[in-house]
Amino acid sequence: MKYVGEDRVAPTGAPQEELATGERSTRNRVARSILDHGPSTVAELAGRLGLTHAAVRRHLDALVADDVVQPREQRVYGARTRGRPAKAFALTECGRDAFDQSYDQLAVDALRWIAEREGGDDAVLAFARARFAEQAEGYREAIEAAGPEKRAEALAKALSADGYAATARSAPVGEQLCQHHCPVVHVAEKFPQLCEAETEIFSRLLGTHVQRLATIAHGDGVCTTFIPKASPASAPPAPQLAPQLSTTTHKASARTAGRNPA
Repeated sequence: MKYVGEDRVAPTGAPQEELATGERSTRNRVARSILDHGPSTVAELAGRLGLTHAAVRRHLDALVADDVVQPREQRVYGARTRGRPAKAFALTECGRDAFDQSYDQLAVDALRWIAEREGGDDAVLAFARARFAEQAEGYREAIEAAGPEKRAEALAKALSADGYAATARSAPVGEQLCQHHCPVVHVAEKFPQLCEAETEIFSRLLGTHVQRLATIAHGDGVCTTFIPKASPASAPPAPQLAPQLSTTTHKASARTAGRNPA
């Protein structure tokens, strides 16, 4: 088996893309070997993967720099040999998160259990409202500090810090809040109450009615929320959030008419 860029000579004229792909692929194999076998030394990884020690060290250096693995002193059982014990490399929390997780399915199962045993869709909506109300407390502080003209922009920055990759831009007679990523999209596909509760929170945070135009959970490319323009004099302050929120449902636009509000 050839390993491109691992102290073995790549074919003359090999494209740089191929070299980079080979490096990434083998780096993933190093991390996967640590996942499968636990904290490992350079010698152990080299033996399992058929690489030179120098190649393993190079990949480990890159993985340490990316916070995927971290070195630790290897535990020694029994009598110590002379010299310092070899370092073992273990996955960090960030490194473990890079591999497949079942959090989405766990969340879906939990919400389904709530719906079946605790009051149906209304119970799921109550849970979603309470969750977003707690999450939005930090957003409220940022919005209040920004002032009426910068509320949408402040909310977008706060959402981006939580992984939503949000932006705010001007639109006719208002603004559009766009979320280019949704960390809970797979759960929201099955439980649109999450989108409904989020829309309610946006309305309360911004102190105005908002309209959800599109959601990633419904198959759109971006979650888009329209925020109508309000004059500074008439814009009310962002209210305090409470676990129990208004039951007002914000209808979707004509493009998404007929769907559940999200």
